[in-house]
Amino acid sequence: MTFTTRKLAIVSMAVGIASAAVLTQPIWAASSEQSPATEHVMPDHHQMPNVMPHHDGSMTEMHGLPPANAMPTMPGQDAFGAIQEIVRILEADPNTDWSKVNLEALRQHLIDMNEVTLKANATAKPIEGGLEITVKGSGRTLVAIQRMVPAHAPMIDGHNGWHVKAALLPDGALLTVTADDPQEVAHIRGLGFIGVMATGAHHQPHHLAIAEGKRPMHTY
Repeated sequence: MTFTTRKLAIVSMAVGIASAAVLTQPIWAASSEQSPATEHVMPDHHQMPNVMPHHDGSMTEMHGLPPANAMPTMPGQDAFGAIQEIVRILEADPNTDWSKVNLEALRQHLIDMNEVTLKANATAKPIEGGLEITVKGSGRTLVAIQRMVPAHAPMIDGHNGWHVKAALLPDGALLTVTADDPQEVAHIRGLGFIGVMATGAHHQPHHLAIAEGKRPMHTY
C-alpha cells in the first residue's frame, strides 16, 4: 500500500469514529432529558435493603407503635404505682429504718382515697362567703369519709385565706369552706368538693410519712 493510500485510510477511520461519537451523544442526552429520575426509579440493588427499614420505621411512627425493644412504664393501677414510687424512694435512702416501714398502712390510706374520690356522694350548697358540702356514704366508703374529711380540714385551713372546718354526720361528714375575698369565694365554688380536697401538696409528704411509720394512717 502506498503512503498516500495508507494516509487516506487513517483519515477515513478517524472520520468514522468521530461520526459515531457525534451520533451517539444526542441519544444519551435525549434519554437523560426525558427521564431525569431514572436513577431513582431503578436504584442499585445494593441500596434496596436500606429502603425497607426506613419504610418500616415510618409505619411504626405513623401508627404510634413502640419500638420492638421497648419496655412498658405504666404500673397498671394508680395505687400500685403510688406505692411503687414510695418503695423506690425508701430503697434509695440509706437511712431508711425498715423496722418501722409500714406499706400496708399506706395501702389502706390509698383505699380510703379511692372510696372518697370515686364512691362518696358529695352535695355542695353555696353559702355566704363560700360553700357547704355534705359528704355521705355507707360501709367502707363511710369509714373513709369520716377519716379523711376531718383530717383534711386543718391542712387546707388558711390556704389562700380560706376558713375550713369539718364535722361528722351519722352517715358522713360536713365540710365548710369560706373566704373573705370575693375572688376566692368564686374559686372555692368552682373547685367543689374534690377540688378543695385535692388543694395543696400535703398528700405526697403524708404518704411517705405513713410508709416510713412516722405518722398514723389518717393523722396529718
